[in-house]
Amino acid sequence: MKKKSIYLILAGIFLSAFVMFSMFIKKFNPAYFDFDTTVRIQNHTPKSLDSFLSFFSLIGSFEVMSVFLLLAIAVFSRKIKSIFLIIFYGAGHLLEIFGKVFLTHPGPPFLFFRYDLGLYFPSSYVQTGSSYPSGHSFRSIFLLTVLTYFIFKSKKINPATKFFLVSAFTIISAVMLFSRISLGEHWASDVVGGTLLGLALGGLAIFFI
Repeated sequence: MKKKSIYLILAGIFLSAFVMFSMFIKKFNPAYFDFDTTVRIQNHTPKSLDSFLSFFSLIGSFEVMSVFLLLAIAVFSRKIKSIFLIIFYGAGHLLEIFGKVFLTHPGPPFLFFRYDLGLYFPSSYVQTGSSYPSGHSFRSIFLLTVLTYFIFKSKKINPATKFFLVSAFTIISAVMLFSRISLGEHWASDVVGGTLLGLALGGLAIFFI
């Protein structure tokens, strides 16, 4: 089996998982699990960390992450095929909007809200009343998937630096996902859905480039 085919297979697995998980959310709506998870996480997350975590919420916005993606393309891949990264990145947002419009899944009530920077980008004002899947989670994992591929493919970066960079980006993404719940901006199920979507479309983008 060619190495390229592995990306397609993994992407197919994650995309199937996203579809099945979305169907599960639509049919069963795990409200108790989401509520309990949010309460537990917020109870164990000091409010003194809210500003730090809110910073990750801010950089996970569409505007900032789009700039990061364009920078990644400029640094690691200037080939015309890089357009597929932008295509699947855009497709992910279309699926996000589709999910939030057609899948009734209200986000956490305001009493959970702990974002405290007071700074918002225009995309933050786009609200559909539904929160599944998490766009921040999709963008974070999509970019992590792409960066991991570029870093390990690069012949200019030594193995130790590759390990450090991927570890650092993975930690940043993990904090990003955690912040979505701890700040009361998304349910855990939203984060899982966004993560699966990011892995699926990130894998597809890598397959085509």
